[in-house]
Amino acid sequence: MVVGWLLLLMSLSPSARAIKDCVFCEFTDSTQCPGTRMHCGDDEDCFTGRGTAHGVGPIINKGCIRSASCGHEEPVSYMGLTYSLTTTCCSGHLCNKGICPTTGAISLVLGLLLLLRHWL
Repeated sequence: MVVGWLLLLMSLSPSARAIKDCVFCEFTDSTQCPGTRMHCGDDEDCFTGRGTAHGVGPIINKGCIRSASCGHEEPVSYMGLTYSLTTTCCSGHLCNKGICPTTGAISLVLGLLLLLRHWL
């Protein structure tokens, strides 16, 4: 039971949310974008950008972006073509690493499951 409470408190504490690293990688036409860690500012979120252009495969990039810019579509140039890039943001530590829930959400769910197990 104590572990469940600790996980829940850690996921909700301001200090746990203040640390925010994101995966960074330049534009690539590969489906894999392993990237490197980069530290985001307080007003930034992690993002994954997906770009499309007529007649060619998609491109992706990842990094930090100001929260106000999330979800916008904008033209970008890559390899001599103009792509329509849309950013999808997330707010957890390394949440743009892959296709999975944010670390904070996982901690919260695990903590709640442990608490429910105790009560049932």
